[in-house]
Amino acid sequence: MRNICYDVAVSVNGFIAGPEDDISVYPHEGDHVDAYFKRLETYDAVIMGRRTYEFGYRFGLEPGQRAYPHMQHYIFSRSLEIPAGAAVEVVRDDWVDTVRRLKTTAGGDIYLCGGGSFAGLLLSQGLVDRLRLKVAPVILHAGIALFDEISDAANLTLTDVVRHDSGVTYLSYDL
Repeated sequence: MRNICYDVAVSVNGFIAGPEDDISVYPHEGDHVDAYFKRLETYDAVIMGRRTYEFGYRFGLEPGQRAYPHMQHYIFSRSLEIPAGAAVEVVRDDWVDTVRRLKTTAGGDIYLCGGGSFAGLLLSQGLVDRLRLKVAPVILHAGIALFDEISDAANLTLTDVVRHDSGVTYLSYDL
């Protein structure tokens, strides 16, 4: 069974982005970035919601293009429009069942990329296996929460801690 790993930058108080999807307060350079890129190589599929996918447009991602070229992409959205023959698959219905099926297919870990709402849905369904948090030394007053609308508490087991020279602390938890 494949693991779903929510690998995300987060403020000390639990926001993955500030108001208006602002990520400028997070350190974008340093040894934590190299470690993140190394982890990205271990994933062969990525799942994300529409807002996270479209966030990439700000950085030159074209509709239908893969954000991570070596990964299969599954974008969960009822409204995303992409060109025919796109390199990504849009999942419009049965999100939870689709994720359950993906977990049973052959392959490596699945990268859950961004999105507090989508992550909250998957956590509430017991589908998130690992949290990989890059805790930035910042506190935000508002923004996108790490998890939105979770239905229950989740018990975590701390499996790794790395203090980076950049000031970012990497925490890995199994659920």
